[in-house]
Amino acid sequence: MSIKAEAIWAPSPSTTRGQPTQLSSDPKGERLAYASNKSIFLRSIDNPSQATQYTSHTTSTTVARFSPSGYYVASGDVAGTVRVWDCVGEGATKGEYSIISGRINDLAWDGDSQRIIAVGDGKEKFGHCITADSGNTVGEISGHSSQINSVSIRQQRPLRAATGSDDTSLAFFHGAPFKFNTSLRGKHNRYIYGVAFSPDGSHLVSVGADKKIFLYDGKTGEEKGQMGGGEHTGSVFAVSWAKDSKRFVTSSADQTVRIWDAEAGKAVQSWRMGEEGKVSIPDHQVGVVWPAGRSDGLVISLNLAGDLNYLSEGAPQPQRVVQGHLKNTTTITSSTDKSSEQTFFTGSSDGRICSWDTATGTGETIDGDAHTNYVSGLVSSAGRIYSVGWDDTLRSIDVSAKTFIGSSTKTDGQPRGVATISDGTVVATHKGISILSQKDNSVIKQISTSYSPTVIAAGNSHIAVGGDDSKQHMYGLDLDLFKEIQHPSQVTALAFSPSSNNYLAVGFASGKIIVYEPNNPTPVTERWSSHTARVTSIDWDEKGEKAVSGSLDTNIFVWSIAKPGQRVNVGSCHKDGVNGVKWLGSNKIMSVGGDAAVKIWKVEGVV
Repeated sequence: MSIKAEAIWAPSPSTTRGQPTQLSSDPKGERLAYASNKSIFLRSIDNPSQATQYTSHTTSTTVARFSPSGYYVASGDVAGTVRVWDCVGEGATKGEYSIISGRINDLAWDGDSQRIIAVGDGKEKFGHCITADSGNTVGEISGHSSQINSVSIRQQRPLRAATGSDDTSLAFFHGAPFKFNTSLRGKHNRYIYGVAFSPDGSHLVSVGADKKIFLYDGKTGEEKGQMGGGEHTGSVFAVSWAKDSKRFVTSSADQTVRIWDAEAGKAVQSWRMGEEGKVSIPDHQVGVVWPAGRSDGLVISLNLAGDLNYLSEGAPQPQRVVQGHLKNTTTITSSTDKSSEQTFFTGSSDGRICSWDTATGTGETIDGDAHTNYVSGLVSSAGRIYSVGWDDTLRSIDVSAKTFIGSSTKTDGQPRGVATISDGTVVATHKGISILSQKDNSVIKQISTSYSPTVIAAGNSHIAVGGDDSKQHMYGLDLDLFKEIQHPSQVTALAFSPSSNNYLAVGFASGKIIVYEPNNPTPVTERWSSHTARVTSIDWDEKGEKAVSGSLDTNIFVWSIAKPGQRVNVGSCHKDGVNGVKWLGSNKIMSVGGDAAVKIWKVEGVV
């Protein structure tokens, strides 16, 4: 008996307004590397539903770069730490190096996969050059008075390196060891966001917040001239070369991605994201990569909303848009009742709701008037998904159209959870409980509570509510209170079994789970007690014989009513805890958590 990981559906790369996001492809052009929350994800380009996750960073990650050999990845975080790790085997860490006393903004490998230059926002210095295997110093990064945003190393000998900074200068270095050679000032007059040597080392290009693009000689650093005539009308955040070293691609806050001919000095193709003629901040293009090793002309750009746009030379529109969560994923529900073929819906702390196709593993952001804050609950009923969020609203989603329906409904307080009964939606807020009509969201009944509800669940004949008073409150479907059970710990998760709702599983902040029959105060079992932190989610299988639970302790457990002393589990499921679990058929589980990823687990054997 065991639980094994089957799939990771990666979140979107982390983005910050007004700041570039670095993307990297492996030498074969098969995988994409990027930072997301406290993890690094390596994601298949052709099949984005396939990904691996590196979780050894302890703070928010900022950048990841494949080595030219393709065997290692170097990644940095906001604490100034760089980690070098194996990206072919099990992801073992080869080295951990403290580089600067602040955020790592960018990394670059030399052509031998032996040296790394890391740059960012430090106090005493803004960058450092080290050996990848030992962290020994192999040069100094100097010549800047403000944070360095980008770095690139010429892959051929003689080795050269270039850095671009907030001080508007581009520094040129000779190596190895790397030493400051010249400072190119007076070209850019605002922040430099990106620098990149061409694959053959003949050219160097720089881009920045002044919307300008400059080309330099890759060996001497001598300026060759400015590119274009103001095609970009917003900050240029990123630049990446084609493998032929004749063309490069840029992405900008003007919502465009442009391909440039380096020899002709002009743009040869352009894409504009978002609605025509409409300014859209989420469509700012903050990252771009031209994957090496490919011959299909694929370019991948990233917008501020976290969408990865697959652009193909000659095609006027993106061939594919890969979407997902940017932030902590807080809740999950399925569109059908325990079917093996389902669409799942997930919500996150930034208000985003995504739908997931279990057949393809692809995510899609729900269109329309979305929540503006933490999504605290999702529930499905009759072709709709009902969601509540900390913007104090209830919203509904059409499952087939994957869009929000109508306008939002204001709740009487901050929603803590949502459930459904026949023709009604039950919402628990910090003030009380309301039953709303599913026809027009009008209030059928509303009660105030002396306690503050924390979680809610509904069955065929009961509504269960957990409160901050550490009590389990049992109501009829008309919200008449008929029973309260005092517990030593706060109730944090509730779930009725689907088999005639014979069981109610109650999870606690202590990590314990107790199972009741709704009309019987004597527990069916109190032996589900292996979690070591708050239970966040419980779900029953379609027969009501097994339950799965997730917790802030990062564990997922599968329990059995018939054999309450037996269980199977898997640990370290989600970095920063498991927030939601849901059965997918009879032997698979879907989970979400603090790392913003969606994962599928296979239960092998019989519990």
